Amino acid sequence: MSVALDTSASITQRVAALDWPGITGELNSYGVARTGPLLSTREAGALRSVNDEPRFRSRIDMARHGFGRGEYQYFAHPLPDVVAALRSSVYGHLAPLANDWATRLGDATHYPDTHAEYLARCHAAGQSRPTPLLLRYRAGDFNCLHQDLYGELLFPFQLVVLLSAPGAEFDGGEFTLVEQRPRMQSRAEVVPLAQGEGAIFAVRHRPVAGTRGTYRVTLRHGVSRVRRGERFTLGVIFHDAR
Repeated sequence: MSVALDTSASITQRVAALDWPGITGELNSYGVARTGPLLSTREAGALRSVNDEPRFRSRIDMARHGFGRGEYQYFAHPLPDVVAALRSSVYGHLAPLANDWATRLGDATHYPDTHAEYLARCHAAGQSRPTPLLLRYRAGDFNCLHQDLYGELLFPFQLVVLLSAPGAEFDGGEFTLVEQRPRMQSRAEVVPLAQGEGAIFAVRHRPVAGTRGTYRVTLRHGVSRVRRGERFTLGVIFHDAR
């Protein structure tokens, strides 16, 4: 089944129309920000429907690896049009903030303006396998707190888009981000999402202004237990894997 549906230009226009100053402010303050609507119900349903199609490079049984319960599959090339469009257009809006964070954290990394340029850098470093993925949870499934690190190069943000309707198709399964500050107890952010809505969040660290300057805090993300039904999610990671 084709997942092109709306054109790449339409996705790019939607992404450009998001409240990027607000998203930037939320990321700076909390390490996570809701995007508002990104995909239509039809697009979300179409992406869910490819779960049983042969367009993935690998499938992971989470329980087998101690990651939680559920499954996820990494898309193979070529990515569905809607996924590729989200990946490239969202990256372009996040690159300036990624560079700002790198400067604040004392990191010499500079992220290029376009995702194509960044992927070329990943591939030159031996990271050439696509990382966007489709996740499926059933009742009782969950995702342990983790970070998505696939090699030496990593982009500091990633995107998750909920493809199922909370309340109607599943209960529970809340996206959760946990932040560990030095010498402090952990802080959790539970992020409720509507179908087709996304959340952008920090992959590994974020800068925080302290009394003695800026310091880094560590973040991990996961999904709480699904209590009823079935939950599908699109994960968009901007760096490729070894």
